[in-house]
Order: sequence, then C-alpha cells, then structure tokens
Amino acid sequence: MNDVANQINLSQKEVARYSRHLIMPEVGMEGQKKLKAAKILLIGAGGLGSPLGLYLAAAGIGRIGLVDFDVVDFSNLQRQVLHGTPDVGRSKLHSARDRLQAINPEVKIDLYETRLTSANAISIIDPYDIIIDGTDNFQTRYLVNDACVLLDKPNVYGSIFRFDGQASVFHPPAGPCYRCLYPEPPPPGEVPSCAEGGVLGILPGLIGCIQATEAVKLILGKGSPLIGRLLLYDALQMRFQEFKVRRNKHCPLCGDRPTITRLIDYDQFCGIRGQETPPAQTPGGKSWETSVEEFHQRLQQGDKVFILDVRNPEEFAICRIPGSTLIPLPELPQRFGELDKNVEMVVHCKSGMRSAKAVQFLRQQGFDKIKNLKGGILTWADKIDPSMPKY
Repeated sequence: MNDVANQINLSQKEVARYSRHLIMPEVGMEGQKKLKAAKILLIGAGGLGSPLGLYLAAAGIGRIGLVDFDVVDFSNLQRQVLHGTPDVGRSKLHSARDRLQAINPEVKIDLYETRLTSANAISIIDPYDIIIDGTDNFQTRYLVNDACVLLDKPNVYGSIFRFDGQASVFHPPAGPCYRCLYPEPPPPGEVPSCAEGGVLGILPGLIGCIQATEAVKLILGKGSPLIGRLLLYDALQMRFQEFKVRRNKHCPLCGDRPTITRLIDYDQFCGIRGQETPPAQTPGGKSWETSVEEFHQRLQQGDKVFILDVRNPEEFAICRIPGSTLIPLPELPQRFGELDKNVEMVVHCKSGMRSAKAVQFLRQQGFDKIKNLKGGILTWADKIDPSMPKY
C-alpha cells in the first residue's frame, strides 16, 4: 500500500477537502495518500454499512467495495442512514452508491449485488486491503472470517443487538480470529436476529464508527488497533468494557496445526435457519402447517379455532389477528397448562419461525390439534389484511 501511496498525488480540491486531516501530524499528506491508495470492502450496506460507508468515503478511502443483495425497506430507515424514504424499493447498493458519490465523487465504488458464498468470497475479497464485516448472520461471519484468514486480510468485526454492540479486529497471527472467540456457532434459532429482537437505531451508528476508526488506524499504522481485544458497548448503561481475546493455538483455522484450509459449507456448519422447525408433515401424512388463506376461510366459516400468538408483548401492541391470545414463546414452557389440548389451535408469530418452535414444543406436551400459521402475521398482512401495519 505504501508503494502505491508514494505514487499518488492530491489535487487542489482534495487538499481543501481533507485539510483537517492534513494538519494532523498523525495523518498529514503522507497519511492522506495512504487513505487514497487504500481499498476497503464492506460486507453489508445496512445498519453497520451505513456509517462505515459514509465516514470512509468522507475520509478519502480511494476504493470502496460494497456487497449486498437486498432492497431498501421502510423498516430499514430507522437505522440505515445511507438510505432515505425515496429509496424504498430500490437496490441498497444503488442507493448506497448514489449517497457515497454525493459525499465524495473522488471515491471509486465497486458493487457486488450478490450473496457472499463459499464460491465467490475469495474472488470478491482478494483485491481489497481491509475487510469490514457488517453482516447480521453467523453463516456470513464465519465465511468472512475464514476467507480473511486464508487471504491474510484484516477483518474488522462489529455486531449489534437491541442496546448492545461489539467490535474487534481479527488478523492472525498478530491476534486471534473470529473462531478463536466463537469456536462454534450457537444452535440455529437460539440467538434472535434484529428483525426478531429489535435494535436501537442509533446503535449501529456508534459501532460502525468504531469499525471505521479501526480501519483508518490500520491504514495509517497509528494507534493501538483492537487486535486481541473485544470491545463491548452497553447503550442503556452508557458503558464500555474491554476483554482480551487470545489466539487459540488449537484453532482449526489459525492455530498451529490448522485443519481448515479452504472455505466450507457455512449453512451446514451453522445450521440453516428453520432446521429446528418441525417437519411440515409427519410420516403418517398429517400436516402441521396451515396457510393464511386456509386459516382465514375457516374463520369466515365460523370454525372455532384458538389463535395463539407467541410474539413479544411489544409486537402484539403493534398489530394482532383479532381474537388471538398472547403467550410469548419464552413463557410458553411455564404457561402451556393454560391451553386446552382438546381445542383446535393455530399458532403464529411474525414470520412463522418462533411459532414453529412453539408447535414443536406443544406437540411434545401432547397437543395434537395444532397447526403453525405459515408465513406468520407478515403474510397475513400481505394476503388477508393489507390495512394491518407491518414491522
């Protein structure tokens, strides 16, 4: 990177743009040229990717790659500040590119509108100097980590949930990798996503800014990066904590005798979300699912069906299917005695995932007249009641 930086010049406009950097001895003209020569890949253009993209583009990173395959949704706007209300329905990458180029037209933006997989990760990641993980699922986190270790790239990590955030830098052998911190992923479905548990809209701004700061420090070669340190942030208590994370010499990826030498099947390694759900049919052919159309028809016919909602109270307050009874999934093991095994029951949640787990549990308790509402209340809102608010 230094050789490339030595060949780079700053235009008069760039000197004006970065003047507050140039007068800092830790940056100066030499450091700003390093920033212009740098190539950073952002995995995700959402909550964390928004402050990352905004501040790295403004800082003068010469080339920024963006990996995402989603479109902008109204529910994104509470935290994904790269995108605005007019962008709803647009590709996140196209929205992000327009915003970043408006901030700094000098920055080159590469778009990878695809899901990062074992088949494409190496070729996408290889051209970049630093990789920043702004993803929200364990499959991609392990994939990014493994590809970075195999390619000897720094992996600037961040994660968010509700009021809590984490950040670190993984770069063996100088420090540990993600597998040293989390050798095994949690069981499928055990850790709720932000879509299920929520996230304070401001939180990704703070964690993303920490990640951006770490990337700039790595490029400049200044300060103490978060290598070997895990930074925890509790927004409710406004408290930071720091823990040392050591490289595990027995790590299968970055240890003394690695056994992982190529990318693996990360869906299989982490467990595809939904594997924990009961099968749609038993060997005898009985279905444990019902569609929203079938369920709605039964209600219109006057069939007596008990509707069990296993979402959280905060979700129940947003919208509900008329006549439903709320027992949040975490309370179900203590409260299933309130339910009548002899009554036909339809269980639902937001998308059908938590309710599927509830059906599986209740079947084990002897509930036989029970079905899961496929697609949950989101599909109900789409196909049965468009006036119902979606979240």
